[in-house]
Amino acid sequence: MDSRELEQLILGIQRGNSGQYALIVRAFQQPIYGYCCRLLGNRQDAEDAVQEILVKAYQAIHQYKPTVQFSAWLYRIAYNHCLNLLRRRRLLRRRRLHRQVMQIFRPETVVGSPEQELDDRLYKPSLAAALAKLSLEERNLLILRVFEEKSYAEMSEILKISPNALNKRMNRIKQKVKQVMESEEEKLWDEPQSAMNTKI
Repeated sequence: MDSRELEQLILGIQRGNSGQYALIVRAFQQPIYGYCCRLLGNRQDAEDAVQEILVKAYQAIHQYKPTVQFSAWLYRIAYNHCLNLLRRRRLLRRRRLHRQVMQIFRPETVVGSPEQELDDRLYKPSLAAALAKLSLEERNLLILRVFEEKSYAEMSEILKISPNALNKRMNRIKQKVKQVMESEEEKLWDEPQSAMNTKI
């Protein structure tokens, strides 16, 4: 479905042809599920979230105006919904958050898929430690840019932040991740003090 067909479909729904919303669900359910799965780090939570997001979008579809792309409007709803869910988890232990971050970068996908190969290249303990130190907002930027392959212009529509500001934030995130990874990898080479003091 191209953008013109999509806008015509939405216009029909706004005029009362609610049955056509099933086509919206069919087109966007899987991409939104993938996004939620990576952001929430839990397949069951993502399945529940995507249903709630699509219901919210239907209830608010009369507020949609074609001044922005529909997908950006929908991702914005998904982002806010997932962010609210994640904020409710703030009291959970750091260990659980660490596990969620690792799940984000090792999703259960079909073996041999390009995405799985990317995950395999990215996954390492030092990277997991670095990702655990990112805020929810920073993690979302990374997911949108790396996994959802959104351009800065598309991310700008979703997050209501200028492309230039997003570019600067991404550079800071990259530096943050790089520094933590280097620190974690250095720890692997640090010889325990007790071993250094052992007489041969």
